[in-house]
Amino acid sequence: SAELCLLPALATLLPPLPGPAGPGPAEGGLGALSAELRAAVRAQVSDLDSLFTAMGLREESFAVGALSRVIAAELASYAPAKNRRRTATTKASVIFVDRTLDLAGAVGHHGDNLAEKILSVLPKLPGHKTDVMVNMVELTALQTTDETCSIIAPGCLAQPNDPAAKALWESFMNLKQKEAVMEARRHLVEAASRENLPIKMSMGRVTPEQLSSYIQLFRNNLKALENHCGLLQLVLATVQTLKHPQTSKWDNFLAFERLLLQTIGESEMPSVLKQLLPMIKSYNERTKDDYACEDFLILLIYIYSVVGEIKCGKELDTAEEEVKKALVKAICDEPEPSPLLQKI
Repeated sequence: SAELCLLPALATLLPPLPGPAGPGPAEGGLGALSAELRAAVRAQVSDLDSLFTAMGLREESFAVGALSRVIAAELASYAPAKNRRRTATTKASVIFVDRTLDLAGAVGHHGDNLAEKILSVLPKLPGHKTDVMVNMVELTALQTTDETCSIIAPGCLAQPNDPAAKALWESFMNLKQKEAVMEARRHLVEAASRENLPIKMSMGRVTPEQLSSYIQLFRNNLKALENHCGLLQLVLATVQTLKHPQTSKWDNFLAFERLLLQTIGESEMPSVLKQLLPMIKSYNERTKDDYACEDFLILLIYIYSVVGEIKCGKELDTAEEEVKKALVKAICDEPEPSPLLQKI
């Protein structure tokens, strides 16, 4: 969008965590890092320099956290970057922040934002890191229940040639979810009216089913399809996200995180873990509404990130041990472990 550029996440560049002996290796500068992390830092510095060169930027760097200071220092002393800063005309402030200083922000579900949910829930577009696949079967006469139908090319979110779609995407990023969904309906109604399609405008809450019924009007009208293809892809992305099981799980996460924050304020860590324990179920015991193993890892990261100082003791050790046992059993009972669980 005009204000925001999403770049692929850098999974290889997570700051080393401090060990029992004290600060992490990043405190000692680039030389103290592992060879793999040093290579990742140098690659990141080179990539950033290429990006800033393309944008004609002369940056002033700020860093929060040990690894961020290493990267900012490397960028400052990088020879091509020095040459670029001499000639670049546009000034920019660049702030590096260690991801480990805000893990609660990375795993929390507090955003009431449709764009964030679409990007989290729908499968990635092949070859892309920040765009998603939108299933376009609904716009065709082909009726199939196959989720991964590959005969029809998928739609996506990037619609630079469609002004209505661009405006709608801005709404998805800047408005609350309820308002963004109403914008999707408004754009669809306007497009259908322009094409003289028999649309019945209804007031009140917008449902995915209602949006789907509006989309169906375009199906047999090739001219209308062609004129509003970008807009239809974004509205289909909305429908598929709202119907996705992961979206209702998102709301469950949010409710549980709020409950945790209250519990943490009133009681100690062991009682919080005891609350979590009965919810850890193996594959055979789970229903579609229950949390899977990855969900618990996310919740545990959230709990340990927001709790602050933890009082060690026998009660905590016992509670942690029980949670570990339950998680190990659940992970081992997975019939098809995800790539993340296989790695663990």
